[in-house]
Amino acid sequence: MKTKFQSKDYLKAIPLSILLASSCSIAAGELSGNISLEGRYFNSAGAFPDQQKKGGFSLSLQPEYKHKWDNDRSRFTFSPFYRWDEKDKERTHADIRQLDIVKSKGDWEFQAGIGKVYWGVAESQHLVDVINQTDAVEGTDGEDKLGQPLFRVSRLSDNGSLDLYVLPYFRERTFAGAKGRFRTPLVVDTKNATYESSRKEKHVDYAVRWSETVDELDIGVHYFNGTSRSPVFNPIIKNGIAVGLRPHYPLMNQIGVDLQYTGEETIWKFEGIGRNYNKVSGLKDYTAMVVGFEHSLPLLSDSGLEMTLLGEYHHDSRGEVANAPFQNDVFVGSRLSFNDAESTELLAGAFVDMDNGSKSLRVEGSRRIGKGLKLNVEGQVFTDVDNKDPLKIFQQDDYLQVELQKYF
Repeated sequence: MKTKFQSKDYLKAIPLSILLASSCSIAAGELSGNISLEGRYFNSAGAFPDQQKKGGFSLSLQPEYKHKWDNDRSRFTFSPFYRWDEKDKERTHADIRQLDIVKSKGDWEFQAGIGKVYWGVAESQHLVDVINQTDAVEGTDGEDKLGQPLFRVSRLSDNGSLDLYVLPYFRERTFAGAKGRFRTPLVVDTKNATYESSRKEKHVDYAVRWSETVDELDIGVHYFNGTSRSPVFNPIIKNGIAVGLRPHYPLMNQIGVDLQYTGEETIWKFEGIGRNYNKVSGLKDYTAMVVGFEHSLPLLSDSGLEMTLLGEYHHDSRGEVANAPFQNDVFVGSRLSFNDAESTELLAGAFVDMDNGSKSLRVEGSRRIGKGLKLNVEGQVFTDVDNKDPLKIFQQDDYLQVELQKYF
């Protein structure tokens, strides 16, 4: 079977010094990682032709090698990723999640290579997290990201930093194939993407972010200029019939703010963005936000069980015409931490569309079992989905997923 390596040309954007660093003696560093066996079961047959019927199995491997020197002021990290999927060939893919060198000198820090950058504070949607591309074949929650070629220079302060990013290569989003689940009615043609920029994936993006902690308040402000990580789709027409979708990646500017205030029992959160496009793209400028809280219930602390209540509201200025699932939605949920030797945790929540009543219920759980083993369980149910809701295409994709991870 031929493995798809996601946009392998992006390796050319890595400085030669990073590649040479991989020759460091492995005995001088630390090797860790995990190998996982995953099984998915879908309650219904697929909504579209060729889709897998009831699910299947997949295997993934993600080792990580770290090497530090110069009194920990320099560090090298290499973390490749590979997944084999029994059903969907588009989900069988390889990627380099991280391959970088980070060097610290006084109040300055420098990073070069392939890295992962996370911004944001919200639980249910990460509006401001704009650096890395989503690895959409891995899951539905947008948590999994592809490695991003980057150069970063940071000026550190006592309570924050000012970070400048140069992103010399763009990573295209992954999408399920004809046999995959969580796909659009027409299959996305990932081999023939188009770009607004004439330089295509070689367009150089820029970002800057300032972050600071003032007493109990964490503040983050960013600006991004470059290729949008979220594509729009144009139909592929043959003989007058739409046979597929071609992703198109426009250029954009984004300004964003993330705030988190940590009280004694309640954490308040906010993420907001303003995004604008060039007129040639024909896309509408918009703003979006998510605001919410986490509230701990101390009354359960004596039993060892900790419960946290979660609540978030999502707003998108484009309204129901937006091809986005969270334009006037509420998320409510709860996180349970058992504080036992097995680190058992459970998260359950629901999205409710305030306009049409569409609902999505999700549960996630994890527990260590034995030495170096971890069991992860997740499931999702779509119910009362309105015909105009973007989640309509997933209404037959209710699923249960069980994953067994072996750490080394």
